Amino acid sequence: MEKVFRSFIFNNGLSLKNRLVLAPMTTYSSNDDLTLSDEEEVYYKSRSKDIGLVITAAVAVSKNAQAFKNQISIRDERYLESIKRLVKAINEGGSKAVIQLHHGGRMNQPNLYPNQDIVAPSSIKASREYAVTPRELRNSEVYDIIDAFINAIKLSIKAGADGVELHGANTYLLQQFFSPNSNQRIDEFGPTLNKRYKFIDILVRRSQEVIKKYATKPFILGYRLSPEELEEPGITIDDTLYLVDNLAKAKVDYIHLSTSSYNATSIRNTSDNELIISKIKKVVANRTVIIGVGRIESKEDIEDVFNLGYDLAALGLPMLANPNNVKRLENNENLIKEFNKESILPSKMFNTLKSWEEGLKQRGYTFK
Repeated sequence: MEKVFRSFIFNNGLSLKNRLVLAPMTTYSSNDDLTLSDEEEVYYKSRSKDIGLVITAAVAVSKNAQAFKNQISIRDERYLESIKRLVKAINEGGSKAVIQLHHGGRMNQPNLYPNQDIVAPSSIKASREYAVTPRELRNSEVYDIIDAFINAIKLSIKAGADGVELHGANTYLLQQFFSPNSNQRIDEFGPTLNKRYKFIDILVRRSQEVIKKYATKPFILGYRLSPEELEEPGITIDDTLYLVDNLAKAKVDYIHLSTSSYNATSIRNTSDNELIISKIKKVVANRTVIIGVGRIESKEDIEDVFNLGYDLAALGLPMLANPNNVKRLENNENLIKEFNKESILPSKMFNTLKSWEEGLKQRGYTFK
């Protein structure tokens, strides 16, 4: 565990006080105008005092990016003060603040768009009960969305953030462009593998350009991805190895895997016992930082994470249950797995977790 609590320095010079990360978790708790609520401010502040890096919940980059109710926005200058408050809440505790930038695409909840189209790479409905058939983005609109991400990066820099994470996981828009299931365009953005990568490629390169131009301190660019999809056709591990190779070539500062478990194997080929991280490490070959997440819930898990070759470990449920769990790890104490008033969670977030009580009990979590 000694390695975990030593400082970590990214290639661009950004320094973390340890190798632990607060995973990005949806709070469902912004104000109705999509600015940071007081409850969210306290949530982030209480969790930033011991952990090295905080990745925020998904922040919508444009008016048509919002995926769910009470999601923080960064779509224009009106939201700058809100993002400044968010960054300050994290930085005051000594953690670095990374804003997760997001567009929901076809996963946007239709009730949020009564008079507006849900848009996506192709006019293909997602396999969700609430989903509607989206309108295929026009070529010019694709570039408008890239512009929205770039504007959000400028605002993040202006707000004092230490980096941004491009949310390319969990079936949202960036993943939709990369997926053969949701992207069946016949133009420069699809349907072949290299064309499906083009949206990401342009976005990453333009992001790096704007960071180089406007950032006055070390500012990292991360990319989050889901390695596979169950759908046919869907993203395969070979597709993802192509993706991570290109992200490493592009010199993103980190790749953040979104998996159900840090030691996950293929969900498409259940006879393949090689860990996904093992496959990805071979391709990345230490060219960039890799963050692991998923069921990291004990000291032994954390040690295993680093033994498997991850550079940083993102904690989810343990950090929701109790904001002091990092300090408990450092002191070699057992993690608290009870959700109560000391969890310091926004009320809507607590209620959402409470609705999952039966499943969480199976993982050792209780509610009081």
